[in-house]
Amino acid sequence: MLSSTIPNCVSYDPTYAYELAVIIHDGLRRMLEAQEDVFYYITLSNENYQHPAMPEGAQEGILKGMYLLSGAGNGKRPRVQLLGSGTILRESVAAAEMLASDWGVAADVWSVPSFTQLRRDGIEVERWNMLHPGKPERRSHVESCLAEHPGPVVAATDYMRAFADQIRPYVSRRYKVLGTDGFGRSDTRQRLRSFFEVDRHYVTLAALKALADEEQVPASRVDAAIRKYGIDPDKPNPVTV
Repeated sequence: MLSSTIPNCVSYDPTYAYELAVIIHDGLRRMLEAQEDVFYYITLSNENYQHPAMPEGAQEGILKGMYLLSGAGNGKRPRVQLLGSGTILRESVAAAEMLASDWGVAADVWSVPSFTQLRRDGIEVERWNMLHPGKPERRSHVESCLAEHPGPVVAATDYMRAFADQIRPYVSRRYKVLGTDGFGRSDTRQRLRSFFEVDRHYVTLAALKALADEEQVPASRVDAAIRKYGIDPDKPNPVTV
């Protein structure tokens, strides 16, 4: 959030090695070759996990801040859009699998290496549209990505909800954000993600609740998910403890 206040700071929160390679290459090009007055801020994790090959055509989306990591294909099942950045993207990937296997819900998964770059793009598009009222309106990158992908949107990150909330004006549908608001704590990653309600179970629960609110699935499925995943509905709000 602090990096977003510095206009020439280009910040990213990549998940996979290929994302990092694309970002570093772009940084070297802009800072050294083009001599642009910018600097890059990149957050990395020391968590061990497998890194897949880069999806074809993902490079532009990585730099803009968002690209489709995996699509759920066509069909008449209820559908959601899952957004994630950094290591929490892997929880969104796992949630997509759980939604499909446990609840018959299709989920497209989007990697979002930079919510901040998406916000800046959205602001630029809003400004251009305001200053060019007689011309066809442009769309933000977020709007372009989601245009052909229906369903409510659920974003999860390792940061405060305000981080992913940056793009709310450009998500013209139900948008649920999960984040780690609250005091800092020390524990295992798994327990912390459960405590702050950003793990795969809570992503799945948030998706089902969004679908239930739109009457695409019965509300009873939300209760069933709470029971199935052992979620305590009366646990304290992590912001308050």
